[in-house]
Amino acid sequence: MSRIVYVNGEYLPEEEARISVFDRGFLFADGVYEVSSVIAGKLIDNAAHLARLERSLSEIDMAAPASSEEIEKIQHEMMQRNNLDEGLIYLQVTRGAADRDFNYPKDAKPSLVMFTQAKKITQSAVAENGLNVISLPDLRWHRRDIKTVQLLYPSMAKQAAKEQGADDAWLVEDGFVTEGTSNNAWIVLDDGTLVTRELSNDILHGITRKAVMKLAAERQIRIEERPFTLDEAKGAKEAFVTSASAFVMPVVSIDGSSIGDGKPGDLSKRLRTIYLDEAHSF
Repeated sequence: MSRIVYVNGEYLPEEEARISVFDRGFLFADGVYEVSSVIAGKLIDNAAHLARLERSLSEIDMAAPASSEEIEKIQHEMMQRNNLDEGLIYLQVTRGAADRDFNYPKDAKPSLVMFTQAKKITQSAVAENGLNVISLPDLRWHRRDIKTVQLLYPSMAKQAAKEQGADDAWLVEDGFVTEGTSNNAWIVLDDGTLVTRELSNDILHGITRKAVMKLAAERQIRIEERPFTLDEAKGAKEAFVTSASAFVMPVVSIDGSSIGDGKPGDLSKRLRTIYLDEAHSF
């Protein structure tokens, strides 16, 4: 059965959805997006996602297509129309359609598109076994804090990882890990300290990253926000990534070198359990 998608005020079967060939998201990747998880029919940490959406729009001088309250109402309608109990809701805002010109159009109306993906995200074989990642140079632009739709290099990096028999890639710049292709990167030191890169234009300000930091701090788990090298990561006790769709996902090897004993670490597994327990309470 076809999904119902949302396109600029209309709920349509996905086969009938249309966007203009002049849409600037298509022509210039002039758009931003968010992905919210749904567990047991509830949006997870959605207010934080919508707040980040507002920030992304502000950073690129793009008008919002609707208020956060209106967007959330559409999200709930999408969940209902697609009987979404567990999975993801993707939303994308572009500057709208206008004749091709590098300068921003003055009269274009922002475009809002939304769709759902039904999938099991709380139970994962990958979480049981852990991720194998490779390292690649970080060749993205330097406003990674803006969640834009220009995802070609992350796609290239994921494909390179797949072709090497790995699950994902960690990106490296000036000798330090920035983040994963679509997630924030973490390591665990021998004394149990969590290390993840500090917020800046170099990384996405992850919603799950923020939530995990809060949950860890509440449990007196020490956190260091700083860059770490690839060698430090390879020598860490544990490693993991955080994202809205993967939550807390253990990393068990980097470039073929095992992290710890090559199995998901105890703290990584504990943080995943804590996060999912918290998510069910939303």
